[in-house]
Amino acid sequence: MERGSPDAFAEQGTLGVEEEFFVVDGAGYPVSGSDELVYEGEPPELLADRVDHELFKTVIETQTPKSVDLAEARENVHAVREALVEYAAEYDFQVAAAGLHPAARWRELEHAEKDRYRAQLERIQYPQHRNTTAGLHVHVGVDDADKAVWVSNRMRWHLPVMLALSANSPYWNGYDTGLESARAKIFEGLPNTGMPTAFADYDAFQRFENRMIDSGSINDRGELWHDVRPHSGHGTVEVRAPDAQADPTVVLAFVEYTEALVTDLSERYEDRADPDGVDGCMRREVLDENKWRALRYGHDASFVEREGSGTVDLGEFVDRECDRLGISGIRDVYDAESGATRQRGILESEGLDALCRDLLL
Repeated sequence: MERGSPDAFAEQGTLGVEEEFFVVDGAGYPVSGSDELVYEGEPPELLADRVDHELFKTVIETQTPKSVDLAEARENVHAVREALVEYAAEYDFQVAAAGLHPAARWRELEHAEKDRYRAQLERIQYPQHRNTTAGLHVHVGVDDADKAVWVSNRMRWHLPVMLALSANSPYWNGYDTGLESARAKIFEGLPNTGMPTAFADYDAFQRFENRMIDSGSINDRGELWHDVRPHSGHGTVEVRAPDAQADPTVVLAFVEYTEALVTDLSERYEDRADPDGVDGCMRREVLDENKWRALRYGHDASFVEREGSGTVDLGEFVDRECDRLGISGIRDVYDAESGATRQRGILESEGLDALCRDLLL
């Protein structure tokens, strides 16, 4: 039974990227391929111990090696993707990415045989049986456990912004949901997901984590699937808000943004300077409202401000963040067509076959 430790928090600023992808056939449609790629095949050295499957046999996950900075993270993201595409081709598979695959129908797809997932299916039932989601997870190393919790508390305000920018899953189970990120809402059907509460310090977080394990609510610490968490195994702050993306430049924009936020907040923690102290105690209901706005409206979202009763448009918030943090990637993402808008446009004008091809790596 996997439990975390404060000793895991030992390195500041390291980066890791986990991406969930769909294994698809030659036409780009979801197919059960994880048995061949994970259990039966021999992945290249870069993917050894860094490729695994998720609940459905069509969803596969990769992890980059630990990176020391953004430049190395960029190299690793590209290298892992290239290795995965080449490896999948050996078995006549292709690889696609989106928060939900528009051609995936969960009743027609196979679940993995892994004991961990079989136990989840038995415990969670319907919400897990339909969970065909794929996300992007970014890890940033933090060298102190209490700091990691403090940073995670304050990262919560920024999660709806990431979700809105990443919105790339309008279709689920064969129909248009009317949402920009249906993945976020489908995934929230599981327990221990969504926007977490704030914790006073690492001891409080660890008590919660252990209580969930000891009460049988979860089987291990990895089943706390909130949108941000102090990862007590890797020693990181892990952001899990964005939809999966086919375009690596979009992925790297979120890596840049997450790294900049964690660095900024870590410096505030060291100095005990907290001009945005309201973040630490903001009511979860307000954060949930902003997440709803993000998954419903995507690039057209506006958000309830941290203070007062006004709202701020996504574009204005992105400009503020880029100027404040000295970054540019999320501005480029905002200025471009959203994934959800692109998917709807292609389906309407060219059809499902063309959309499936467009999602290929």
